[in-house]
Amino acid sequence: MKAALVGLGQAGGRIAEAIQDADRQAGYGAVGGVLAVNTARTDLAGLDVDTMLIGQDRVAGHGVGADNELGAEIMTDDRGEVLAGLDGIITAETDAVVLVAGLGGGTGSGAGPVLARELKRIYDQPIYGLGILPGRDEGALYQKNAGQSLKTFAREADSLLLVENDAWRQADESVAASFRAINEKIARRLDLLFAAGEGVEGVGESVVDASEVINTLRPGDMAAVGYAAADAAPDPGENVNVITSTARRALLTGMSVPETTRGEAALVLVAGDPDRLSRKGIERARQWIESETGTMVVRGGDLPIRGDRIAVVVILSGIAGSPRLQSFLERATSASQAVEEQTDRSKRFQNDELEDLF
Repeated sequence: MKAALVGLGQAGGRIAEAIQDADRQAGYGAVGGVLAVNTARTDLAGLDVDTMLIGQDRVAGHGVGADNELGAEIMTDDRGEVLAGLDGIITAETDAVVLVAGLGGGTGSGAGPVLARELKRIYDQPIYGLGILPGRDEGALYQKNAGQSLKTFAREADSLLLVENDAWRQADESVAASFRAINEKIARRLDLLFAAGEGVEGVGESVVDASEVINTLRPGDMAAVGYAAADAAPDPGENVNVITSTARRALLTGMSVPETTRGEAALVLVAGDPDRLSRKGIERARQWIESETGTMVVRGGDLPIRGDRIAVVVILSGIAGSPRLQSFLERATSASQAVEEQTDRSKRFQNDELEDLF
């Protein structure tokens, strides 16, 4: 599955770069090109991908300050420039375009839905979003922004894959170290997913290709991705239980949106050395995912790669009913009301009848 990535905002640019780096290290060749787009010049510095600064006439390279409405306006104004910059990134070989954005900030959460709408107007390939939800401690404004962007992004993109920052954050880690670890985990999952059908090493028994990934995401709405890995025995017969137990961990403890086990469609991708993979184990894993998720549309297969470990990636699409997602939306609604009340108090102060000192 040849993917073109567009990183929007600070988090989007860093995650897109991390996915490209993971793809280069693994040698899959699944990432066809990357463009990082931002309104803040400093956030583009040091990225090892193509970059583009937008909104210079509005914010002079200083960013939008978590104002996602301004981020949306700038992308609307500069969409021609961005689309021109994507000419060499999106090609005839591209199977899908993925817009990567942190949903709590201003540039990514505002620009993502606007660019998704423009790209769908021009390209036949599916346009996906990869949206990062802020953690519980990241402030009311970030919760509000993410709630607004989530609903709009899910409507404009063909599917919106979600990652919750709290899913893999360690309590004893610094913020910088935590985000680096989260980016690496996102990259590992997405790169294996994009590698499906990319002619990796060996011949699998039932290789998953790009069309199966696309069909799994076809219900639209929102999706989550899970991952788990384990050591594999040399004898494939001994790996039946390894594969099934790893699939369970991917769904139950490794999802990008925790506590999400129900959806409209699912895909189980088992990656490992073809000499160690068990067809029986892959089929049992697929049957278990079908039973656990409550959907009859569960695709499954393998991704042959060399190594002594087995990894399982699970995609679950159509997750709007996820309790964890509903909890986030309630939090975002409360945060939106709190931000509006704070704004109203500020306006009342500014409109006080008393004159200030100067």
